[in-house]
Amino acid sequence: MKQEIKVFKFGGASVKDAKAINNVIEILQTNKEQRILIVVSAMGKTTNKMERVVHAIKDKNRALELLQEVKDAHNIVINELFEDPTELNEILNDIFVEVEWALDEDASQYDFVYDQIVGIGELVSTRILHHGLKMAGLSTAWLDARDIVKTDELYRESTVLWEETLENMQTRVLPLLEKNNFVVTQGFIGSTSDNHTTTLGREGSDYSAAIFSYGLDVSSMTIWKDVPGVLTADPRKFNNVTKLNRLAYREAIEMTYYGAKVIHPKTIKPLQNKSIPLHVKSFLQPEEDGTLISSEIEENYPPIVSIEDNQSIVYISTKDFSFVAEHHLSFLFQQLAKFRLPVNMMQNTAISFAVCVTDKENRIEDFCNSISADFKTTVDKDLELITIRHYQKALIESLKKGKIILLEQRIKETVQLVVKGFQMMERV
Repeated sequence: MKQEIKVFKFGGASVKDAKAINNVIEILQTNKEQRILIVVSAMGKTTNKMERVVHAIKDKNRALELLQEVKDAHNIVINELFEDPTELNEILNDIFVEVEWALDEDASQYDFVYDQIVGIGELVSTRILHHGLKMAGLSTAWLDARDIVKTDELYRESTVLWEETLENMQTRVLPLLEKNNFVVTQGFIGSTSDNHTTTLGREGSDYSAAIFSYGLDVSSMTIWKDVPGVLTADPRKFNNVTKLNRLAYREAIEMTYYGAKVIHPKTIKPLQNKSIPLHVKSFLQPEEDGTLISSEIEENYPPIVSIEDNQSIVYISTKDFSFVAEHHLSFLFQQLAKFRLPVNMMQNTAISFAVCVTDKENRIEDFCNSISADFKTTVDKDLELITIRHYQKALIESLKKGKIILLEQRIKETVQLVVKGFQMMERV
């Protein structure tokens, strides 16, 4: 039975500065009679800034300088929001001390150190929002998501341990919601059985909200964005995009799988399993309806376009000119999994195999080195993967115009193109 509880998720853009945080508080003021678990991301581009701290870990002085920049940015916001932030500053100082301790960890354990440092952004943003809600007189508790969301030790892309996590929801989260209208917690982070911080993958706060929604069996979940809902394409890359008023779970899963940025790919399935409706709404226009994602089936959709930047094609062939057989493919996919390179598109011939993957850090180079004993590799970088759902011939041709098509695949309802170059389109 669904609880009379809702989950609201606010991303980094919705809490990027003092004005934005006050806007979130106003939205919550209008919902003050409800019970809401609030999942919040790090402020603005804080995660990117914390990644810079991790990258500088071998030069501790430089890492501390970068960390100070993060502190200074948050202090500006805090001083704009609160007349006397003394109590809050004491709490935040303890959080930042955790980062300073983590800078002394073994730098060779990069993924582990990354999670201990980068996840701090969510702890800070939620403390600030929690303090703001209390100052506004709203019944609010703060919750450390690491005490609830338990994961394995695959740092940076951890897997949720559902049994323990669900038990924690019932024994630790529900009592807080019985005593308070609002509970503020973090997206993106969890912890291991040894209480080491883990992260669920970049942009993973949507997924965190879905985990809480599933575990608490809530009546609905809302993701608050800086767009009016789910759109037919990225408005930064296309003109005249259209808002989709309703989406079926299946279509939403397909869209996110193929790269639609509005929702994290893992978000939909936990909601679908319990038929929890998902609203995608604008924090800039909170009175508008946004998009409803639910089990109700929509038969007809307009063309929907997703663009994945920063793509590379790895062309692989055997050194002895033998066929790329099943045992070769098995080995190659083992290595792709080892280096966390999910395949966005693939194509093979008798003696070659091509995979399109997202270019992350040095993972492609490490992958190529790992197979160099038996395979020759060539990498084509700085590409874009265009996916068109419910395609129309004229739209496909317009997207191809003036571009070099390196790979193309077509299945029912979906066309994918790996291309060089992309220009603003007039209409979707």
